[in-house]
Amino acid sequence: MSQTTGFVPSSGSEALELEALVERLAVFHRDAALSTASADAGRQAAEAMAMGEVRAIQKRLEGDEDRARLQHLVEWLEQDIQRLAPVFEARRERLCRSWALAHPGSRLCFRGRVLLANAIGRDLTGPGVELPADPASDLAALLVGLESRDERGLAHQALDHYLRLSGDYEAARLLALWQACHALCGARRALERRPPAGQDPEHPALLAETMAECRHFLGLAESHAEFRFPPLVIAVGVCGSGKSRFTSGLVQRLGAVRLCSDVERRRLYGIDPQPSTATPPVDIFSGEATERTYRQLAGLAGMLLDAGLAACVDGTCLRRWQRDLLRQQAEARGLPCLLVSFEADEVTLRRRIEKRARQQGVAVAASLSVLTRQQADLEPFADEERLHLVHLDTTADNAAETLAGLIQEHARLI
Repeated sequence: MSQTTGFVPSSGSEALELEALVERLAVFHRDAALSTASADAGRQAAEAMAMGEVRAIQKRLEGDEDRARLQHLVEWLEQDIQRLAPVFEARRERLCRSWALAHPGSRLCFRGRVLLANAIGRDLTGPGVELPADPASDLAALLVGLESRDERGLAHQALDHYLRLSGDYEAARLLALWQACHALCGARRALERRPPAGQDPEHPALLAETMAECRHFLGLAESHAEFRFPPLVIAVGVCGSGKSRFTSGLVQRLGAVRLCSDVERRRLYGIDPQPSTATPPVDIFSGEATERTYRQLAGLAGMLLDAGLAACVDGTCLRRWQRDLLRQQAEARGLPCLLVSFEADEVTLRRRIEKRARQQGVAVAASLSVLTRQQADLEPFADEERLHLVHLDTTADNAAETLAGLIQEHARLI
């Protein structure tokens, strides 16, 4: 690809809602990727930002406790950059310059208010900003910007939507590192607003405010440096049982990344992963295609768990081998796993399917026949599965709250 593709700075101001921004970001990272980056370029970009921010903060920090917190972060950053060196090298062809440089006049808006400048909140004057970096850096800037404004729900949505659109789940392995870097950027920018000692005795409130903001960002960096025990949630149920509706709610409530079997099934065969009523050019529902799909879902789930992110597999998971394949991803890592059986009575199932079929303009009879086939294919849960199993009645008024509570209780996701 051309080194300049997609990197012409936009003119004027662009006001973007979150969904539109994420879609543009995914396309930008695909089209602006550099093809001639060196093997060490990704790691060097992370080092330049991390250590550049640390040095700038060290010059301005005065308290021993704050300095000790920063030193702990330095040690973690150095270790994590070294640990992730093979990932940086494997992803060198994905490196690109930041979206923020190409769209300096853009703004992220939500409900009529501006949340972030250059849409992802990236500091355009910070260390390493001109270096080509992994797309995970831009994504991390957006997430930290939203988190710092107490918009964690939007951050969860942005992460889930970006990964599903781009298919770049491997970027999640670098997210914690880049999020810590961008949080340090926030701490440094807060300190830059602080007047030098003795030069502004009339504004002690500003000193307190800037230090509080700095510590807030240090705490944010520390939260991303923490070791995590993310759970794997496996949704089980026939069409119309409410899996997609309720698992999508887990994204905002608990920060889980949703792996959708229909999306990954299409992506495996080079088909646009977005929902479509068009007939695919190949049979993507053959036995072989289904096995490939579930192996792909298992691999992606393992990748997310390795990155410290909760994963939720949204598929029918009718066969025991499918559930076992997924469950092993958590068990092999010593992580919690929860099987959720999504259930509804026959009348409700048929009503939901008929309504969906009419909305999508497909034959109702054909959709109902799929339900009948899936009900016949659903294998009973084995004894070892029941240790991880909960049943959810999706017709209950409080089903969403019940599901979130079950996951928090069984997987201890806080």
